[in-house]
Amino acid sequence: MKVKCIAVDDEPLALDIVEDYVSKVPFLELAGKFNDGLSALEYLVSNETDLLFLDIEMGGLSGMQLLGSLDKKPFVIMTTAYRNYAADAFDLDVTDYLLKPFTFERFLKAVEKSCSLMNRKKEEAANSVKDEKYFFVKSDGKMVKVNFDDIVYIEGLSEYIIIKTKAANIITLQSFKKIEESLPKGKFARIHKSYMIALDKISSVKGQSVFIGGKELPVGDKYKKSFYSIISPGNTK
Repeated sequence: MKVKCIAVDDEPLALDIVEDYVSKVPFLELAGKFNDGLSALEYLVSNETDLLFLDIEMGGLSGMQLLGSLDKKPFVIMTTAYRNYAADAFDLDVTDYLLKPFTFERFLKAVEKSCSLMNRKKEEAANSVKDEKYFFVKSDGKMVKVNFDDIVYIEGLSEYIIIKTKAANIITLQSFKKIEESLPKGKFARIHKSYMIALDKISSVKGQSVFIGGKELPVGDKYKKSFYSIISPGNTK
């Protein structure tokens, strides 16, 4: 899986260097470059980002101010020409601190450190829900308990998620990614950009359609191979 990252720096050459370094790392994907903190903040508020390469001293919103404005922070690697911000940066849970000019080798070391911490966080999150039988989502002004065993499938509609259970449709405002992180591994599968299904609720599969809960749901081309590898190992259609 690609690690989605963005770079923020008011120096065009610095952005070009980060872009070049990112292009040399197969598991990194540069989703955007920004030359000011405000534009980056607007992007981060509405887009899932795994890793942020961030300059500190910029006109307008500084790197420190940008981090302080975020409720949910991605992993952060500071890229700066100034040593004196290191202590403050690590107080904001920055993963690493690169002093310009930095080599590709030093860049790669910081990226690998960030990805190692990223994977550890995902494992801890997976282990924390492994023995749970339910989770809570906010719906219609209240927190609703959803039993994993009751879920038939989950449908995404713009920024909303509809959890189809045996008894009701629960509408909640959150992303597919967050929902996926809440579900126990091995019991659910993403079959389409708009659908995730409970594997034990499938009635049948025909071509690129899944019949579940009295509905026919499409299997998207992007998810076809991984889905068929789950329900029929060795046969990816």
